[in-house]
Amino acid sequence: MKTLTELFDELQAVVDNPVAQLDGFIRSGKKVVGCFPEYTPNEIVYAAGMVPFGIWGAEGREISEAKKYFPPFYCALVLSSLEMGLDGALNKLSAALIPSLCDTLKCLGQNWKSGVPQVPFIQLVHPQNRKTPAGIAFLTEQYKKIALQLGEISGQAVTDDALKNAIHLFNQRRRALREFSDIAALHPNLVTPQRRNTVIKSGYFMDVVEHTKAVETIVAQCKTLSPEPWKGHKIIVTGIIADSPSILQILADNKMAIVADEVAHESRQFRQDIPENKAPYEAMAEQIAHLDGCSLLYDPEKKRGRLIADMVKNTGADGVVYLLTKFCDPEEFDAPIVKKFLDREGIPSIIIEIDQQTKTYEQARTALQTFADVLSA
Repeated sequence: MKTLTELFDELQAVVDNPVAQLDGFIRSGKKVVGCFPEYTPNEIVYAAGMVPFGIWGAEGREISEAKKYFPPFYCALVLSSLEMGLDGALNKLSAALIPSLCDTLKCLGQNWKSGVPQVPFIQLVHPQNRKTPAGIAFLTEQYKKIALQLGEISGQAVTDDALKNAIHLFNQRRRALREFSDIAALHPNLVTPQRRNTVIKSGYFMDVVEHTKAVETIVAQCKTLSPEPWKGHKIIVTGIIADSPSILQILADNKMAIVADEVAHESRQFRQDIPENKAPYEAMAEQIAHLDGCSLLYDPEKKRGRLIADMVKNTGADGVVYLLTKFCDPEEFDAPIVKKFLDREGIPSIIIEIDQQTKTYEQARTALQTFADVLSA
């Protein structure tokens, strides 16, 4: 039996070299679809006989060609994603599935169509009023249209049975990841911020069944261990992405354990299952309709602050770290609202600006060291 360290290391190897994963799928005869932030219907890709492959930018990637399409002060996640397309790193993809949830993503899709014509662009438009019957009907039709496009690319039509099976498999992974997140909070000495991120992130580059088995194995082994005393701080992390090795190491250096998250790249992807007792396309649309707390989804009541406060209460967390993606307008609108709500609730919080192009985070290190001192007071 593999040790927990070996299991974590195997998933870390996947995260460290996603290109090898992509090449492996291609060698096995699979077609691969790049799935961009935030809410792409991976289940439809899978039901079409192809592999959904997460594209969420790249840490530290040098940006040159993408600056011909975007100004340099654009969201680095989008810049680096386009850069990978322009320099040919993603030529092996059979399609790029890009939502248009914000102005930046809308431009990414159009620029992709122009700059990376060798990888077909499939657009996904989410309705603003996603909770209304009309909104659900609109998104249902969007999904059906995308299924036809994907079926043409793969040569395998998306049937309702295939889609229901895909939904079941992805729900299994959602449940496994929720259980992992819960048990990771009980073992902060073992499941460091980096390891927690690795387990979740690796799923973007693996077959869903293979990844689910890996997560379930880690959970099963963690269950055999007794929870260890934690002498540090317990925190909730929120933001678009928390996938920064430098920031995660700074958290670890300051004895901050992530006991839950409200991050688009992480638990927001597996927080809610897709209903399995309804027509599959409509069920997928309903899942999006019921998703709250996201800055990219229309939320006039701004429920994110309450959602995070409830996480703090349920986990016994000491504070909240808001990882604010640089040049992300929706997040910059949400951040002060969330901060003000948490202040009213008496929950310590800090906003740390992150950017995939940032080389060093010394200012963030100082700020988080100070925040750790505040939590210790």
